[in-house]
Amino acid sequence: MRVLVTGGAGFIGSHVVTALAARGHEPVVLDALLPSAHTDAPPRPVAAVDWIHADVRDGQALLRVLHTVDAVCHQAALVGLGQGFADAPDYVSCNDLGTAVLLASMAQAGVRDLVLAGSMVVYGEGRYDCPRHGRVRPGPRAAEDLEAGRFEPRCPDCGGELVPGLVDEDESADPRNVYAATKVAQEHLSAAWARATAGRAVSLRYHNVYGPGMPRDTPYAGVASFFKSALARGEAPRVFEDGGQRRDFVHVRDVAAANVVALEALAGREREPGVLAVFNTGSGEAHTVGEMATALALAHGGPQPVVTGEYRLGDVRHITASSRRLTGELGWRAEVGLAEGMAEFARSPLRGG
Repeated sequence: MRVLVTGGAGFIGSHVVTALAARGHEPVVLDALLPSAHTDAPPRPVAAVDWIHADVRDGQALLRVLHTVDAVCHQAALVGLGQGFADAPDYVSCNDLGTAVLLASMAQAGVRDLVLAGSMVVYGEGRYDCPRHGRVRPGPRAAEDLEAGRFEPRCPDCGGELVPGLVDEDESADPRNVYAATKVAQEHLSAAWARATAGRAVSLRYHNVYGPGMPRDTPYAGVASFFKSALARGEAPRVFEDGGQRRDFVHVRDVAAANVVALEALAGREREPGVLAVFNTGSGEAHTVGEMATALALAHGGPQPVVTGEYRLGDVRHITASSRRLTGELGWRAEVGLAEGMAEFARSPLRGG
């Protein structure tokens, strides 16, 4: 199978390229090499059979390559919280306009198989249960609560403490920042494309992805990158809030493997045409941000993390989700545990670092 990997020179995309080649497929890379993702020129993925330096918003460049491929793995995106709401036009242009141009070009070229890099951020806050009122959905956290160190969401009915749990794919979307809103829009666009073209589409809702080749600590990088950069400078990782935020940290090779499994399921006609199937893609293990920082610092040899009480208003408190559907329907299962993954990550250079 010949697969176009948009963003194939990036952190996750380059691992997808490697995983595709290892399974005997032919990955074709298209990447705009945006400065927000590439602070220096990345090495060309050695597993790529072709390389196109172009933007997904360039329909002519897309059409030239789409006529040569069987499927698309869409990884190209501007990620993270960025600098603030002033980044909204860039996020919408790169993520949503880029996806719209890609899908329109796929429709014109007759390519009908798509795997989309989705994200767990579409859920907003995760699942919560109140002992008195059952399943509840707390509203956005208020700045005054965060300033006062009240980080845990409360029951919107009684104000009581909530118990966080696992979100499944049937939970409705509730994006809490610009990036999250663009990821929801990407899924809606992909679903509309699938209906209009009888295409087969899968969105893999990634959890907190980490691993070798992660970009260094730009405003668009993930928290693991910030912690590793601090350790490399001999500084303690700075953990926001009280460190109790629950996340699912999933290794990039496991995420790459999930993409290959999904692409092979589409090629084998195992997915229904005209439908976007969504799958949570995480390790299946919930850990706090503080636990992750401690594991990374231990693997690196210190210094130990410092809990600062700082916060970012667009962040959610807890978001962990079940990946049982991906395991049950496609046979994928994460293989890299947190301790093993952090030990490797501590030894690996950051991209652009």
